[in-house]
Amino acid sequence: MLLALGILVGTVLLVYLDREGYRDTGDATAEDPFGTISLVAAIYYTTVTLSTTGYGDISPVSDGARLINAFIITPARIGFLVLLIGTTLEVLAARGRELFRIARWRKNMGHHVVVIGYGTKGRSAVDTLVNNGLDRDHVVVVDPSPVALADAHADQLAVVSGDATRRGVLQRAGVAGADQVIITTGRDDSNVLAALTVRQLNPDAWIVASVSEQENAPLMRQSGADSVITSSDAVGRLLGLSTLSPTLGTVMEDLLTYGEGLEVAERELLVNEVGMPPQSLPDQVIAVVRDDKVYRYFDPVVTLLARGDRLIVVRPAKELPWAPRPGTHNEDRADQD
Repeated sequence: MLLALGILVGTVLLVYLDREGYRDTGDATAEDPFGTISLVAAIYYTTVTLSTTGYGDISPVSDGARLINAFIITPARIGFLVLLIGTTLEVLAARGRELFRIARWRKNMGHHVVVIGYGTKGRSAVDTLVNNGLDRDHVVVVDPSPVALADAHADQLAVVSGDATRRGVLQRAGVAGADQVIITTGRDDSNVLAALTVRQLNPDAWIVASVSEQENAPLMRQSGADSVITSSDAVGRLLGLSTLSPTLGTVMEDLLTYGEGLEVAERELLVNEVGMPPQSLPDQVIAVVRDDKVYRYFDPVVTLLARGDRLIVVRPAKELPWAPRPGTHNEDRADQD
């Protein structure tokens, strides 16, 4: 739009400065047979010329004015139309891509993941989900930023543009039928309001939210978030650990990096593992989930593993010949009949 406006203003100046070379039949008189080209007339001539309307009441009559029209104003007209048509096509194409992705996503509406905020944290969360097997068609991004929306489009995700604190925007994203909602906007107050709205629309969704300051974590939980991640404290702890022990900092960074080295994962208990102590399993068990409650591996409650337990383990990110990954070879799970 700025380029188009620049062409418009530049052409007006060209016509007005060379106004003696133009004839205005609408203002022609016996004393002034060519008519006087005023600034308003120059603006009028420029707009009808660049838009190819061309009423013909104002026309170049001098050689200089005709040459300027042939070699300057005509290319400017082409550039002006290309800019306007190109911008219109780009807007329509972007809208069409958004509608296509939303339509494709709506075929799988329900049991999807809504990501509110597609900045660095949101992109990392989606990458982790996709790398762990979640289909991109089951992810919907909500963000008002054109840059974030362009990034989400490039990542082949369905996008809903708008403020996630508004019910209508969240309803368009299908929050009522979502299994999980990830809230990662850059403002804690926006995160709290979004969590309240999401919980009102979907009492059963699992909400994971980030906050910048630890003091806002209790408020976020009261707003309905099931899990709250304090980004500033987490980064601070990692920096402190790396300072006190560079080796420990390297290991922690490895655990947080997907696809290589070590990874933290949750898996189901296998049939042949029922009744065994957590420390005796091939994976390094660090916690056991029993009846939706998390127990550390050394807790007396989980001395022996039982049917229905789920394991939080540390294991190689990629299976190695000397370190097979239990639960990835179609073994019988303990929760199966």
